[in-house]
Amino acid sequence: MSDASTATSASGCTKRRTALSEAEVEALVRGICFKTGPPRTLGVEVEWLVHELRQPQLPVTPERLEAAYAALRTLPLRSALTVEPGGQLELSSAPAASLMECVGSVSADLDVVRAVLREDGLGIVGIGQDPWHAPRRFLHEPRYDALERCLDLTGPAGRAMMCTSASVQVCLDAGHEEPGPLGHGRRWWLAHQLGAVLVAAFANSPLAVGSPTGWRSTRQVLWMEIGAGRAGAQPLDAEPRQAWARHVLDAPVMCVRRDSGPWDVPEDGLTFRQWIRSGVPRPPTQEDLDYHLTTLFPPVRPRGHLELRMIDAQPGDDGWIVPLAVTAALFDDPEAAELAYRAVKPLAERAGSLPAPHNPLWSDAARHGLADPELQEVALVCFSAAVDALPRLGASRQVVDAVAAYLDRYVAQGRCPADDLLDSLRDTDGDPDRRAPGTPYGKDLRT
Repeated sequence: MSDASTATSASGCTKRRTALSEAEVEALVRGICFKTGPPRTLGVEVEWLVHELRQPQLPVTPERLEAAYAALRTLPLRSALTVEPGGQLELSSAPAASLMECVGSVSADLDVVRAVLREDGLGIVGIGQDPWHAPRRFLHEPRYDALERCLDLTGPAGRAMMCTSASVQVCLDAGHEEPGPLGHGRRWWLAHQLGAVLVAAFANSPLAVGSPTGWRSTRQVLWMEIGAGRAGAQPLDAEPRQAWARHVLDAPVMCVRRDSGPWDVPEDGLTFRQWIRSGVPRPPTQEDLDYHLTTLFPPVRPRGHLELRMIDAQPGDDGWIVPLAVTAALFDDPEAAELAYRAVKPLAERAGSLPAPHNPLWSDAARHGLADPELQEVALVCFSAAVDALPRLGASRQVVDAVAAYLDRYVAQGRCPADDLLDSLRDTDGDPDRRAPGTPYGKDLRT
């Protein structure tokens, strides 16, 4: 370690911390981003919009949200309960030893959460982007104050992402060190190519502030608009650990934390590498690196395990189980993983050299969903492989049937849940395709 040191504190207690060199950052990131070994555990993070049961279009007051969350925090949940900046509710499972253990624990927690919210006239709904309300921040903390100021530098999409979006995030083990269907290199590549198929198949956010946006997954567009430095992946033509370490160093710093007062938000695109070299306003430490890693939001984030972040929140009480089951099958069953790998290989040419999600493949997935013929064709192969693989992973009949039903209702028809929302709007408001797509955040999302 270098000799330079500085005083920082994430907890409020000032301590001496040793500054980092670029070589030390690379070594630290390479050591923590991929924990390899046989895939054994699985996790899921499910985000929900909280709404009035009697009339979802009505905004929930901050006072009611605060009271509801105070009640929820007293519950003996197995999942971690957190609140997103706009008041969205998130449950994050503990690492589970099997798909059914993960499904069972989160389902039980959701039943309890729904019952408590129902007593206060509130409910939760799975939609990738709030179709009714403009962004409104619920949490006011230094982190979110800084994040908002940082994201405002690239336009209005950041506030919408913070306050009105919701997702299903699937967490997978990184995989074997060795090559093969369950090797970490293969899984890393597959996650970025299959990710576009998951965007298309589970797109569920075509509306914002009551109007169609022209996209099946508006939530995915928001991440694209935030920019490649903050929400983009690194190129796939290099060894994953090396590429991710470089990406972390060259990504813009969201903020420089302070013990008191507002955190400093660089407005000049300061990267972590530049911060190390300049040492201004103080040299960064390992605590700053750890925090910097939490401010990067690529579609696949390595955190020792792989966090797949591209799936919209799903409709229905149990809709989240389908993307969890499909993803687990396509990554953790060797036969299904090989079939998925072969199916998505032709998509790599369409993605081109641009990293996800800022390439034509991911853009088309967000815009068209499974109305895109090539994405539908690949999805058919992958969902069929998942249905066959799930019994081998110990999935219950109900879970297998749910995935098979999704295959029949959506994938085989070239549809996604976003099409149901558009159909509903068409039934009540006329043909949305004949209306001007909305520009609810001050920017035309069609481009």
